[in-house]
Amino acid sequence: MIDFVATFVVFFAVVDPIGTVPVFIAVTSHFDKDGRKRIALIASLVAAAVLLFFVVAGEYILIAMSIPLPAFQIAGGIVLFIFALTMIFGESKPDEEVKLVHSHRETAVFPLAVPSIASPGAMLAAVLLTENNRFSAWEQVQTASMMLAVLFVTYLLMLIAGHVNRLIGSSGASVVSRVMGLILASVATSNTLAGIKLYFGL
Repeated sequence: MIDFVATFVVFFAVVDPIGTVPVFIAVTSHFDKDGRKRIALIASLVAAAVLLFFVVAGEYILIAMSIPLPAFQIAGGIVLFIFALTMIFGESKPDEEVKLVHSHRETAVFPLAVPSIASPGAMLAAVLLTENNRFSAWEQVQTASMMLAVLFVTYLLMLIAGHVNRLIGSSGASVVSRVMGLILASVATSNTLAGIKLYFGL
């Protein structure tokens, strides 16, 4: 049995649903209410498909490339830690990804589904939290359900994005993003240490 709360918090940190709200508002600024709902649904479904792909096939891809899981866990932890540092000290997720809207065609897939919702950090977390040698099939299903629950929260927040933005504003979303970055840094450190322990047989 997995720790549902901890798993939910990890995915909440890497997906950052609140940080997605300003991105969603920027992407959908020229669409009517029905269009915004459709974009929110498409973005959520695409993000879910991408992350579920990493849950199911991510580890097998590593095996096919002869990459030991502990090595991936160490590397993934380091990358997640760097990703967390950019959330804490760099431009927050909303600020960074809103800029993508102005330089690319506005679509539900980019930059909303990827990389805003299904971020590189979320993809790594999906693989690290569903390792076959650490988690049973049932535990992996439970982890996937928590991931989907976070995506559903993200979808709901996009539906009420206008209200959320008026409530907390871009500054509030930036603060939340940085707090999530701190949580993610702790998770990344834990993953790296666990990977080192496994790799060296400590």
